[in-house]
Amino acid sequence: MLVGKARWVIGVTFLMICALLLGACRNGGEATQEPTQEPGQGSFEAPAVKEGMFNVAIVLIGPHDDGGWSQAHYEGLLHVEESVPDAHIAYVENVPEGPESEQVFRSLSVTGFDLIFGASFGYMDSMETVAGEFPDVTYIHISGYKSNGENFGNLFGAMENMKYLAGMLAGARAKMDGNPKLGYMATFPIPEELRLGNAIALGMKKTCPECTMDVRWIHTWHDPIIEKDAAASLFDAGAQVVLTGADTPAVADVAQEKAKWGVTYDWHGSCKVDACLTAPYWIWGPVYASITKGVIEGTYKVGWHYFDADTGGLGLYGFMEGEELPPAIADLPEKDVQLVRDILAKMLAGELDRFEVFAGPIFDNEGNLIVPAGEKLKQSDLDQFPPGAPGLECEYCMFWWADGISAELPE
Repeated sequence: MLVGKARWVIGVTFLMICALLLGACRNGGEATQEPTQEPGQGSFEAPAVKEGMFNVAIVLIGPHDDGGWSQAHYEGLLHVEESVPDAHIAYVENVPEGPESEQVFRSLSVTGFDLIFGASFGYMDSMETVAGEFPDVTYIHISGYKSNGENFGNLFGAMENMKYLAGMLAGARAKMDGNPKLGYMATFPIPEELRLGNAIALGMKKTCPECTMDVRWIHTWHDPIIEKDAAASLFDAGAQVVLTGADTPAVADVAQEKAKWGVTYDWHGSCKVDACLTAPYWIWGPVYASITKGVIEGTYKVGWHYFDADTGGLGLYGFMEGEELPPAIADLPEKDVQLVRDILAKMLAGELDRFEVFAGPIFDNEGNLIVPAGEKLKQSDLDQFPPGAPGLECEYCMFWWADGISAELPE
């Protein structure tokens, strides 16, 4: 199946004019940085392995403490160290996508790492190439859609579930405030971003049938300045609540300035200001630990691994065990908040999955019936523009905006 958190970069990142890579390793103590490698030099100096231990590394697109996507993965790696006996962990941060990443994966492999995670869409081809050279190393690509079924696997989760619930909360907030307008900061024009935007809109309509949602394409995963500008643009255009598909908490910071509401993403710690409504976030630790144990024991089946909320890998800030409702939710109508609680409980219990979120009837924003009553999207529909890959064609596909979204489809 085609799955994936598509994380690509169009153009050249600032990393190419700075030191190319920063690496760090952990030996049960504090992380330490490895020497940098300047662009154009021959090879990357990988973090060290620890003899007699199972060595696990992760390659990150951003800083390990970015307050979003990369930090969520880094904390997942720390969980591996804490929960898997004899596991030694290391990370490499700020690694550009595309061909530049290939030397990183190759260097980690030569150094002797046993399991290597790559946490960005644009690492896919590089990982596939290196995996063919090192059949005894296991490579897990987060996002994308490729796997060789042997030592190169694909991993992602049903974040559309949490986005659906966030849409319900955003709709309830906008309706209560008397301004039924939402905004969505989408990153790149890929199926994933349409899927998550549609999930938000479907949730929005559950609590605010009159609500609409505008879209801004920002063409970046991690750029606080661009994210702040896009959030401000949506707020200034009338949005009461803005949700982001990017990495930083910028949307909530701007919401605080504008006396409105923002929904952050990726990391549980991103929802820090009073104007933050909630945050759909990843909990990679249990997933990474399970995979690591499975690889050690020889029981993990490398392939296409797509997990739902019942794995413990997904969260919604304010609603998980030990969390308090953010101030922005505490005064919402109790029936709306309880509806979110009830649906989340079913998701966590495995009684409601990502396909239920996209159950018909679903109409697009032009009034066309996309998914008939009694039908549901399949994985191939969630992940692909039409017509889909050969042999994995989609029936409904993911090239439509749901009812309530006031935006044109990307070109």
